[in-house]
Amino acid sequence: HHRLAAASRVAAASQERNPDLPEDAPSRYFLSGIFPHTQVQILDYNRLVRDLNGLDTAEFVRRVAQHFSVEPCSAQVKPSTWGEFGMYLPGQWYRLRLDQKFIRSNDPIASLEVSLLNNELILPILGIEDQRRDDRIDFVGGGRGLDALRQRVDSGEMAVAFALYPTSMDALMAVADTGGIMPPKSTWFEPKLADGLVSHLIGIR
Repeated sequence: HHRLAAASRVAAASQERNPDLPEDAPSRYFLSGIFPHTQVQILDYNRLVRDLNGLDTAEFVRRVAQHFSVEPCSAQVKPSTWGEFGMYLPGQWYRLRLDQKFIRSNDPIASLEVSLLNNELILPILGIEDQRRDDRIDFVGGGRGLDALRQRVDSGEMAVAFALYPTSMDALMAVADTGGIMPPKSTWFEPKLADGLVSHLIGIR
């Protein structure tokens, strides 16, 4: 997790500056919460992109159809199974289903919904290489619903939105068991810890 990675870097920097720090030094610890996996829910983490990478709508849909089946829908599309995505362009929802030949089911990271969408659409068609840093992409997670996607596209702020099927707990643990790292913005966990502000002096000089 990126927050644990940050805590690890703080601890390493502290140790480098103060090589005689004891094992129980405050900088070696971080706040954590532990839940049984059966009591944790992972919600969808959806994507919005600001432009179509120079394509008009018709050409964009044509390119998407090279790897996905594209079904126009009169109602909002909330994916109901793995390998299915909702796509919203101004005034129109589509149901996308990825062709099975593009799915590497034996790779726990490549087979994640966020990886499938990235590798087969967001990267090759929309040209977004780094979802962590590219300001053309934004994310909507948790219980904000599909209306939040539609509103931002219809307002003109975003050009296209994608609704994803939530990452399963089994898929998450499969990645962890291989020592892998989850792609960015792939899990929105519930329940959340209660909000608050805690300051702890760790004595870095």
